[in-house]
Amino acid sequence: MDLEAALSKTFFAALSAAGMPEVPREFSVVPHHQVIPGATLREIARFIQVFDQVTARAAWQVAARRDAPAIAQLPRSEVCFFSAWDFHLPPEGGCQLIEFNDNGSGCLFAALINALYYEAARLGQQHSIAAPVDFSAFTRHILDLVEQEARAFFAAGPGGLFLILDDAESLRDGKFRRELQLLRDLFRRNGWPAELGCPAQTSWNGQQLLFDGQNVAFIVNRSTDFFWQSEDFAALRRAYEAGRVYVAPNPFTYATRSDKRLLEFLSLPHWDAELGIQPEERQVLSAHTPETHVVRADNLDMLAERKQDFVFKPLHGFAGRGLLDNATVGHARLRRLVQHGEGYVAQKWVAKPAMEVQGLRLWADLRVWAYRGTIYNFSGRVSHRLDRLELTPPGGWLPTYASR
Repeated sequence: MDLEAALSKTFFAALSAAGMPEVPREFSVVPHHQVIPGATLREIARFIQVFDQVTARAAWQVAARRDAPAIAQLPRSEVCFFSAWDFHLPPEGGCQLIEFNDNGSGCLFAALINALYYEAARLGQQHSIAAPVDFSAFTRHILDLVEQEARAFFAAGPGGLFLILDDAESLRDGKFRRELQLLRDLFRRNGWPAELGCPAQTSWNGQQLLFDGQNVAFIVNRSTDFFWQSEDFAALRRAYEAGRVYVAPNPFTYATRSDKRLLEFLSLPHWDAELGIQPEERQVLSAHTPETHVVRADNLDMLAERKQDFVFKPLHGFAGRGLLDNATVGHARLRRLVQHGEGYVAQKWVAKPAMEVQGLRLWADLRVWAYRGTIYNFSGRVSHRLDRLELTPPGGWLPTYASR
């Protein structure tokens, strides 16, 4: 067995022993790594601070909710502790925000991947690479963030069940169901009653949200029904409107932070006066957000003419679903999207760095998790396709470190 095969075997076995799905059959992880320059991470940290301060302003939130459904109009104080920003790092330098996910999957998995690969590959011998956080210290930090959110929302302790909520199909077959189990088990070890469940399993008694007969206090929401439109959410909607349960993310945070239409506000200065964005903030936002347009009747001609410059994404899509190949996009198709109410954004295409893994050319990105302006975790993903994120082998999640 050569050294590379031996490293993969040791690394993959360690991941499975730590609670991850079988790698690479069930969950693809690449036994390679990338190192992010410290200066780039500092740029990203500054961008996230500006993003947080801008999206928290009343003027921004009013504008962001203008076309949102009623459930998103109620202001909420929750801040999801799994908030994640996805960046491309062009070969010529810099960093460009591709999208924001208010509950970015893979956070616990990424911490395990980074820690266990660092050990298996003996990266500690390379003094230019900063050591990742030990996984036990990382999970303690997650618990601290949850406690901070609970104290801010309830004043005292939550006094009820911690429910990790996802759609039934995802809980049964989803790529991250094991991550949700790890989070539930982490809560339980800390003495908090915790369960996994789907929205249809909850009920409302007029005073309290219930799950399996237990009062629900704190919900980590992983559902992709972002505005809770399904009837399965009826009980949660009532509890949420009554202010009886903590939920993050929720329709308000989605409408004011995650909705892809907000990338237009972030990238272009046309609405700065209305949104209260200051010149120094605009400089940071425009430097790190690629030009983005919500597809409308009045910009169809421009977008059709410049279609090679853009990636076309559904407003409420996720995991690459609904992405349109710009070769198939023309004036007629864009007009049909607008006429049929299929919301899309056109985002300027941003290059990604390439790396060679086992003789194959792959393209890497960067996901950064931060809470209230402070970065606490990051990871990479590599795809064998340049035009979209394809995380099946030879692609997958990529151990990622900061340079010293």
